[in-house]
Formats: sequence, structure tokens, C-alpha cells
Amino acid sequence: MQAKKGTHYSAAETGALRDLDQQAHPHPKLGPIRGKLFLQNLLGLTAMEVSLNKMGPGGSLPFFHRHREHEELYIFVGGKGQFYIDDEVIEVREGTVIRVAPEGARTWRNNSTEPLYYLCVQAAAGTVKGDATSDGMGVDKPVVWRDST
Repeated sequence: MQAKKGTHYSAAETGALRDLDQQAHPHPKLGPIRGKLFLQNLLGLTAMEVSLNKMGPGGSLPFFHRHREHEELYIFVGGKGQFYIDDEVIEVREGTVIRVAPEGARTWRNNSTEPLYYLCVQAAAGTVKGDATSDGMGVDKPVVWRDST
């Protein structure tokens, strides 16, 4: 998989989420984890890590984990499952979003018969300054779309 890189961007085609099980992340203790694609190295991300994830029916993360510095945002985009944090089990499905502080011990599972799809965004806790709107700035440049055909 290659990224196209410009002066101020990088872009890559990762394929359909349903085909994510063709990807494998080399975990140091568990060996290859199928259905996980990290984007930091591919896109040259400098302030966050993002992963695209597919967990098959009956799949689970077989341990609790936490982070030293990163908070995580889980965005569930398909399927159903359960997320276990702070001795609480939260039912997840398409549209569920969960933010976890670094100290939160978490795990999750797919307890359904369909794949569970989610994105995970990690960033150093406490580093966001302001909000997205106040960080944005208008650019004095007209929008002119070129025909792509």
C-alpha cells in the first residue's frame, strides 16, 4: 500500500472495510492481528495514531490494556459488540462513540454473528487547544473544481 504525498497532504486508498481482514498488524505478544490497519506510518501522521479495524464474529481483545499518554476515541461504524471499561459493559453498534482516558483499563468483543467495524483515534491526552472551529482559518482562494474525466 502506497501513499500519495504532496507538500501539505498525504492520501492512500486502504480498500473497503469488509476487506480489512487481509491486513495484519504484528503484535509483539499476540503475533499478527488480522483486521487492523494503522495509518501513522502510511500517512506520516505526527499528532495522532488512527487505526481501521474489523473484528470477526465471536472475536475479542483477550486482555485489558491502558495507555501511558494517549487517550483513545473509538468510533463504531458497523456491527454490534460490547466494550468493557471501569467495571462497566457498554453495548456498541454503528454510531456508538467512546472516549477512554489513558488510565482506563479497556477491552472489547464482538458477541454477534456479523463483523464489528470501528476506527480508533489516539492522541496525547490534554493537548488539544481550543476547538476545531476556532482553529480553522479562511483562505482567500476561490473554489474551482476541475473536471476529473
